[in-house]
Amino acid sequence: MTYVEGFVVAVPSTKKEEYRRHAAEAAPIFQEFGVTRMVEAWGDDVTRGKTTDFYGAVQAKDDESVVFSWFEYPDKATRDSANAKMMSDPRMKEMGESMPFDGQRMIVAGFDSIVEEGPGAAMGYVDGFILPVLPGKKDAYREMAAKAAPIFLEHGATRVVEAFEDDVPDGKVTDYRRAVKAEEGEKIVFSWIEWPSKEARAAGWEKVMADERMKPEGDMPFDGPRMFWGGFAPVVDTAQAQAAARSAQAAPA
Repeated sequence: MTYVEGFVVAVPSTKKEEYRRHAAEAAPIFQEFGVTRMVEAWGDDVTRGKTTDFYGAVQAKDDESVVFSWFEYPDKATRDSANAKMMSDPRMKEMGESMPFDGQRMIVAGFDSIVEEGPGAAMGYVDGFILPVLPGKKDAYREMAAKAAPIFLEHGATRVVEAFEDDVPDGKVTDYRRAVKAEEGEKIVFSWIEWPSKEARAAGWEKVMADERMKPEGDMPFDGPRMFWGGFAPVVDTAQAQAAARSAQAAPA
């Protein structure tokens, strides 16, 4: 299953294009290190929560937007090797000096995918989720998520990924545990649903919410009030860039 490095970043809203360009220029280097897919998605439908939310997760200021981002690797070993290369590559130092965001407030961690459904396709929109799973409830959460994923696909989503905590460090300023107000023994899930478009997402959610199969059965294996989510528009997706390049090469001269 895919290994995921998940990021949440606060970026000045006026620097969207600068951020997109910075990420796009960095993508080939990350791919060289072993990243199989890199996605950067800009906050579009991200609401404030009563208990937790994406803004609080990274202490976003009023003039900042939230980016939901991830790297995909074939396995953890490849990810660990990539991180070691990043630490020693001088190009990474140069990029670090020109980041259009506050790196100290970025949260990043490694997650093992436990549910991965759908072939993916041209992704026009993504729902991102961060949530705390109750102690000892990993299997129950996986079972619940595995049941829900095909229903989302049936109603228009193209891919569903649920990734469970593996390497989630404590941060000096921000981190995933603080983001969800995690309690002793709880584990973090980094999850997303890919959609062809924002319109498909709206229509899909309406159908999902009306689907009898989505009604909960018994106690939930996570704390819903501390879960937070939002809608994001991709600004960089190396999978789509690679697909476009292949199409261009295959097109007749």
